[in-house]
Amino acid sequence: MADDPARRAAELRALLHHHAHRYYVLDAPEIPDAEFDRLFQELQAIEASHPDLRTADSPTQRVLGQVLDGLAPVRHAVPMLSIQTETDTTAAGAEAFDQRVRRELELPADAPPVEYSAELKFDGLAINLRYEDGVLVQAATRGDGETGEDVTQNIRTIGQVPLRLRGTAPAVLEVRGEVYMRRDDFERLNESQRARGEKTYVNPRNTAAGAVRQLDPAVTAARPLSFFAYGLGEVQGWDMPATHAGVLDALAALDLPVSAERRVVSGAAGLVAFHDDIEARRDALPFDIDGVVYKVNALDLQRRLGFKTREPRWAVAHKYPAQEQVTLLRDIEVQVGRTGKLTPVAKLEPVFVGGTTVSNATLHNLFELRRKGVRVGDRVIVRRAGDVIPEVVGRLPGERIAYVPNFRMPRACPVCGSAVVREEGGIDHRCSGGLFCPAQRKQALLHFASRRAMDIEGLGDKLVEQLVDGGVVRTLPDLYRLGLANLVALDRMGDKSAANLLQGLAASRQTTLARFLYSLGIRHVGEATAKDLARHFGSLDRLMDASETQLLAVPDVGPVVAHSIRTFFDQPHNREVVEQLRAVGVGWPEHDGAALAAPRPLDGKTFVLTGTLPTLGREEAKALLEAAGAKVAGSVSRKTSYVVAGADAGSKLDKARELGVPILDEDQMRALLDADLGTDRAGQDAGSAAADVGATTASS
Repeated sequence: MADDPARRAAELRALLHHHAHRYYVLDAPEIPDAEFDRLFQELQAIEASHPDLRTADSPTQRVLGQVLDGLAPVRHAVPMLSIQTETDTTAAGAEAFDQRVRRELELPADAPPVEYSAELKFDGLAINLRYEDGVLVQAATRGDGETGEDVTQNIRTIGQVPLRLRGTAPAVLEVRGEVYMRRDDFERLNESQRARGEKTYVNPRNTAAGAVRQLDPAVTAARPLSFFAYGLGEVQGWDMPATHAGVLDALAALDLPVSAERRVVSGAAGLVAFHDDIEARRDALPFDIDGVVYKVNALDLQRRLGFKTREPRWAVAHKYPAQEQVTLLRDIEVQVGRTGKLTPVAKLEPVFVGGTTVSNATLHNLFELRRKGVRVGDRVIVRRAGDVIPEVVGRLPGERIAYVPNFRMPRACPVCGSAVVREEGGIDHRCSGGLFCPAQRKQALLHFASRRAMDIEGLGDKLVEQLVDGGVVRTLPDLYRLGLANLVALDRMGDKSAANLLQGLAASRQTTLARFLYSLGIRHVGEATAKDLARHFGSLDRLMDASETQLLAVPDVGPVVAHSIRTFFDQPHNREVVEQLRAVGVGWPEHDGAALAAPRPLDGKTFVLTGTLPTLGREEAKALLEAAGAKVAGSVSRKTSYVVAGADAGSKLDKARELGVPILDEDQMRALLDADLGTDRAGQDAGSAAADVGATTASS
């Protein structure tokens, strides 16, 4: 690098362009992110030392910090014209276009079918990219078709847009395409906005367009934008392919992203088949489209057909049903989800949107509802795209005829009557009657029966569905009242399966306090917290009666967790379910909490398990360590006390050696555990284990 920085900078630019294309366009990276970052930082360092080597196509120029004073106008060398829209969303729309083309070309009835290029109509923002000698020099919006806005710095932030084209590029190549936002990226962006209590975005199209037209490129860079190329503007010094499909293939060969959802078809029948196929798969596409586009494939035929006013005769956009419509908000109701979350739901005047009739739409939460300013009686915009739940995205502007009060969340669960709570600083309202609430019944049963909770063998999703939907099980204690007759009456439940489930239920009656606490599904109480609570209080009654102040004395229990526990046990319904479970024989050893809180040999120690141990399963080893006071973590750090390694140990063992963390085998771990017995032999074994640990670490 020091000998020839110019050559190394050129090598790095080529490498980074290649890997960026693999990552952003092909979704098939060849190197990890860390290696890409290393190459990028090396190029940054060269350019910092040699500013004259910084080129317009350098990957380091993608994200620029300068805020623009305004978007400068750009006169298009070739106008960016719109194409005619076919609003008949049936097959007749495609057939009508084919008939017009044949008529304009004066083809006889017995002439062969016309060949077309069929593509998607993306729902984003049209952009013109100008490349000179293969380097991106300008990007502009469509504007009025004659003059657009310069958004070059913003477009540079989009990873899918190449700063330099691959191979031999024309002297001038203007690429027309669409900036858009994938649905999953849009949903993640809105979820992030909701979590921060900030304004959410209306739809992917508006969000993408707004991001491109920002004055601050850093804002654009923070939005997850994508790009597809679909046509050409000005071209100089290029041997043009003979067909539009050939043009798209040539653009893809230059490293420009081109949608794979394109097809060369023959005649009206081919257009109809493409339209129907895409319509059937529209919801499964990762981005929004509002139709498909048909173009006469042969460029010489396009020239013969020419233009009508400002629209080409050789192309048409065949629309699908709209994904946004306006309707009346009749009422707002509250829906209680499987986990107890309360969601306001708009009851709408039925409206056809996104290919289906919608009468209900989500309003997400109270805070978002207030931000949108939506009230009963408003004319609202409803959106349905893909398989996303329909949502109200806003209200039409205008004054209300009469005063309508703001919607308020209920204080009691509309399903079970339990108190509705919202954590301080949180945005979601929740029902606190988790064990009692019918809306949460299936989720509560599945969690209760899960392997790390009560571990009821044979009680899975399908069986829970049958038990709840059939009214056989209404609350957790009903599980232990099941008989053979109840079970064999269910669909596909034979005598053997029924007997196995009853056996699993009987075996689960005797458990540990920690498992029982975890099985109750108290919000914020996971396995580790349940063990800490059981260890600290030793008795369920002492825990249920503990104040928030007393709960805060438990290690790792903060105000949010303490409040959640107290709220759960303050609900009479939840206490009643707990008492009924005890009455049907669910139990565990009770101890003096103070005695359980006494120091043990492995208190404060953190272990990590890796590989396959000779005689112990992973969960067995974890249980033994936790019973001795240790914590078992999933990753190795400088805070790790020991790593217990078995056969086929992987990266965790390597990390332990790198950090100098003591490494034990199963026998050495057992020797440390034996110290908990307080025998002379245990002391000798523990001493031997400690010596062995030192030797193991030294040899590692």
